[in-house]
Amino acid sequence: MTIDTTAVPAADPGLSTVAQIEALADQLSQNADDLHDRVMRDIAAYQGASANAEQQAIARALLEDEAVLRQRANGLYADAAALVVQSLGASQRQLMQLTADAGEKIRKIAKIGNVVGLVGGLVLLAGAVASGQAAPIIVAIEKIRRQAKRIEALTPKKPG
Repeated sequence: MTIDTTAVPAADPGLSTVAQIEALADQLSQNADDLHDRVMRDIAAYQGASANAEQQAIARALLEDEAVLRQRANGLYADAAALVVQSLGASQRQLMQLTADAGEKIRKIAKIGNVVGLVGGLVLLAGAVASGQAAPIIVAIEKIRRQAKRIEALTPKKPG
Protein backbone atom coordinates (compact mmCIF):
# COMPACT_ATOMS: atom_id res chain seq x y z
CA MET A 1 0.00 0.00 0.00
CA THR A 2 1.30 3.42 -0.88
CA ILE A 3 0.68 6.56 1.10
CA ASP A 4 0.44 9.83 -0.80
CA THR A 5 2.51 12.35 1.11
CA THR A 6 2.61 15.07 -1.53
CA ALA A 7 -0.56 16.92 -0.58
CA VAL A 8 -1.94 17.56 2.87
CA PRO A 9 -5.62 18.42 2.79
CA ALA A 10 -6.18 21.68 4.68
CA ALA A 11 -9.40 20.34 6.19
CA ASP A 12 -7.64 17.27 7.63
CA PRO A 13 -4.61 18.36 9.67
CA GLY A 14 -3.39 15.36 11.61
CA LEU A 15 -3.64 15.23 15.39
CA SER A 16 -5.30 18.64 15.60
CA THR A 17 -8.35 17.43 17.55
CA VAL A 18 -8.95 15.22 20.56
CA ALA A 19 -10.92 12.80 18.35
CA GLN A 20 -7.96 12.45 15.97
CA ILE A 21 -5.56 11.65 18.81
CA GLU A 22 -8.03 9.11 20.17
CA ALA A 23 -8.37 7.57 16.69
CA LEU A 24 -4.59 7.22 16.50
CA ALA A 25 -4.58 5.66 19.97
CA ASP A 26 -7.21 3.19 18.73
CA GLN A 27 -5.03 2.29 15.76
CA LEU A 28 -1.91 1.92 17.93
CA SER A 29 -3.89 -0.36 20.27
CA GLN A 30 -4.89 -2.41 17.22
CA ASN A 31 -1.22 -2.57 16.20
CA ALA A 32 -0.41 -3.91 19.67
CA ASP A 33 -3.17 -6.54 19.25
CA ASP A 34 -1.79 -7.50 15.83
CA LEU A 35 1.72 -7.77 17.24
CA HIS A 36 0.56 -9.94 20.15
CA ASP A 37 -1.37 -12.25 17.81
CA ARG A 38 1.61 -12.50 15.49
CA VAL A 39 4.10 -13.34 18.23
CA MET A 40 1.72 -15.94 19.70
CA ARG A 41 1.22 -17.47 16.23
CA ASP A 42 4.99 -17.76 15.79
CA ILE A 43 5.39 -19.31 19.23
CA ALA A 44 2.61 -21.82 18.50
CA ALA A 45 4.36 -22.77 15.25
CA TYR A 46 7.12 -24.41 17.29
CA GLN A 47 4.52 -26.96 18.51
CA GLY A 48 6.17 -27.43 21.89
CA ALA A 49 9.74 -27.49 20.57
CA SER A 50 12.19 -24.87 21.77
CA ALA A 51 12.89 -21.89 19.57
CA ASN A 52 16.51 -20.93 19.10
CA ALA A 53 17.94 -18.22 21.33
CA GLU A 54 17.67 -15.53 18.63
CA GLN A 55 13.99 -16.24 18.02
CA GLN A 56 13.29 -16.27 21.76
CA ALA A 57 15.02 -12.90 22.14
CA ILE A 58 13.01 -11.44 19.26
CA ALA A 59 9.74 -12.73 20.73
CA ARG A 60 10.57 -11.31 24.18
CA ALA A 61 11.56 -7.94 22.72
CA LEU A 62 8.40 -7.74 20.63
CA LEU A 63 6.20 -8.62 23.61
CA GLU A 64 7.95 -5.89 25.60
CA ASP A 65 7.33 -3.47 22.72
CA GLU A 66 3.69 -4.55 22.68
CA ALA A 67 3.37 -3.61 26.35
CA VAL A 68 5.03 -0.23 25.77
CA LEU A 69 2.81 0.43 22.74
CA ARG A 70 -0.31 -0.34 24.83
CA GLN A 71 0.89 1.91 27.67
CA ARG A 72 1.55 4.77 25.29
CA ALA A 73 -1.77 4.32 23.50
CA ASN A 74 -3.52 4.35 26.87
CA GLY A 75 -1.62 7.52 27.76
CA LEU A 76 -2.80 9.12 24.54
CA TYR A 77 -6.40 8.36 25.47
CA ALA A 78 -5.90 9.86 28.92
CA ASP A 79 -4.06 12.97 27.74
CA ALA A 80 -5.70 13.58 24.35
CA ALA A 81 -7.00 17.03 25.22
CA ALA A 82 -3.53 18.23 26.19
CA LEU A 83 -1.77 16.68 23.20
CA VAL A 84 -3.43 18.41 20.27
CA VAL A 85 -0.63 19.10 17.79
CA GLN A 86 -0.74 22.09 15.48
CA SER A 87 1.13 22.36 12.17
CA LEU A 88 2.10 18.71 11.92
CA GLY A 89 2.24 18.72 8.13
CA ALA A 90 0.61 15.30 7.78
CA SER A 91 -3.06 14.58 7.43
CA GLN A 92 -4.99 12.38 9.81
CA ARG A 93 -5.80 10.11 6.88
CA GLN A 94 -2.08 9.66 6.19
CA LEU A 95 -1.32 8.86 9.83
CA MET A 96 -4.15 6.34 10.02
CA GLN A 97 -3.13 4.74 6.72
CA LEU A 98 0.49 4.51 7.86
CA THR A 99 -0.40 2.75 11.11
CA ALA A 100 -2.97 0.51 9.37
CA ASP A 101 -0.34 -0.51 6.81
CA ALA A 102 2.08 -1.25 9.65
CA GLY A 103 -0.52 -3.51 11.26
CA GLU A 104 -0.99 -5.37 7.98
CA LYS A 105 2.75 -5.90 7.65
CA ILE A 106 2.93 -7.16 11.25
CA ARG A 107 0.19 -9.69 10.51
CA LYS A 108 1.52 -10.88 7.16
CA ILE A 109 5.32 -10.69 7.09
CA ALA A 110 6.99 -14.06 6.68
CA LYS A 111 9.85 -13.63 9.17
CA ILE A 112 8.83 -12.02 12.44
CA GLY A 113 12.31 -10.62 13.04
CA ASN A 114 11.73 -8.26 10.13
CA VAL A 115 9.01 -6.37 12.03
CA VAL A 116 11.25 -5.31 14.92
CA GLY A 117 12.18 -1.96 13.34
CA LEU A 118 8.59 -1.30 12.27
CA VAL A 119 7.30 -1.94 15.79
CA GLY A 120 10.07 0.30 17.12
CA GLY A 121 8.79 3.04 14.83
CA LEU A 122 5.24 2.60 16.14
CA VAL A 123 6.49 2.82 19.73
CA LEU A 124 8.48 5.93 18.77
CA LEU A 125 5.36 7.46 17.17
CA ALA A 126 3.24 6.81 20.25
CA GLY A 127 5.87 8.45 22.45
CA ALA A 128 6.33 11.34 20.04
CA VAL A 129 2.61 12.08 19.98
CA ALA A 130 2.69 12.11 23.78
CA SER A 131 5.26 14.92 23.55
CA GLY A 132 2.77 17.09 21.67
CA GLN A 133 5.60 18.33 19.44
CA ALA A 134 5.48 18.05 15.64
CA ALA A 135 9.22 17.45 15.05
CA PRO A 136 9.52 14.11 16.91
CA ILE A 137 6.26 12.94 15.35
CA ILE A 138 7.62 13.65 11.87
CA VAL A 139 10.82 11.73 12.72
CA ALA A 140 8.75 8.74 13.88
CA ILE A 141 6.56 8.84 10.76
CA GLU A 142 9.66 8.78 8.58
CA LYS A 143 11.10 5.84 10.54
CA ILE A 144 7.88 3.87 10.00
CA ARG A 145 7.92 4.71 6.30
CA ARG A 146 11.57 3.62 5.93
CA GLN A 147 10.93 0.37 7.79
CA ALA A 148 7.82 -0.34 5.71
CA LYS A 149 9.89 0.13 2.54
CA ARG A 150 12.54 -2.27 3.88
CA ILE A 151 9.88 -4.85 4.61
CA GLU A 152 8.41 -4.42 1.13
CA ALA A 153 11.89 -4.91 -0.36
CA LEU A 154 12.29 -8.17 1.62
CA THR A 155 8.86 -9.48 0.66
CA PRO A 156 8.85 -11.72 -2.39
CA LYS A 157 6.61 -10.38 -5.13
CA LYS A 158 3.72 -12.54 -6.29
CA PRO A 159 3.97 -13.54 -9.94
CA GLY A 160 1.70 -11.26 -11.94
